[in-house]
Amino acid sequence: MRLEALDCREFQGGITVKVKVQPRASRNAILGMIGDSLKLALTSPPVEGAANSACIAFFAALFSVGKSHVTIVSGQKSREKIIKITGLDRDGFFAVLDKAVLDKI
Repeated sequence: MRLEALDCREFQGGITVKVKVQPRASRNAILGMIGDSLKLALTSPPVEGAANSACIAFFAALFSVGKSHVTIVSGQKSREKIIKITGLDRDGFFAVLDKAVLDKI
């Protein structure tokens, strides 16, 4: 799979990316891609926003931004989400993602 196929859109001040979440996984990790979305495994259950909070914390840590810079634009009650990360451009996003998941994609 190629990262170029990922649906990552740049806007003034940040990027958005499509994510497919797998809750109740054995570890928190990016597992690869499904179509044009990142596949993200999270240990949290999809109950009372726990998986959403874990998703935000995961991306904040991965891209070294504060949690307030990561928001779920759509899909709060779905496994398919659109995540917005401010303070990050498309090149920076792919540079970190390449380094983090190069051996998994």
